[in-house]
Amino acid sequence: MINMTPACTHNCSDRPPVAASPAQLEAAGAMFHALRDPARLRLLVLLSQGERCVTELVGFEQAKLGSISARLKVLHAARLVKRRREAKHVFYALADEHVLTLLQSVLTHAAEHPEAASS
Repeated sequence: MINMTPACTHNCSDRPPVAASPAQLEAAGAMFHALRDPARLRLLVLLSQGERCVTELVGFEQAKLGSISARLKVLHAARLVKRRREAKHVFYALADEHVLTLLQSVLTHAAEHPEAASS
């Protein structure tokens, strides 16, 4: 675990400290890396509306199947989406409610701080 004890003695925040193991930080880093790409974020926004077949996502994004599949592979590896197969079709959905909350928080923060996008 990372020691989050402040070096100074001032009580700068009433927030409880965040505890994180190296494995949690590694997983979180992979998630934020996956969230870095606007095209992958668009897929998450589409999936926030419910489960979608890959061919639906290709139609929404007007991109090649290979591009969508590669983006979904990154999101799946980062545990942001889950998938299931039904006959010839593969369906994707957000992995859980935490992902929806994370997506909403990131987009809200971006809207409140648009200057960060230009730096």
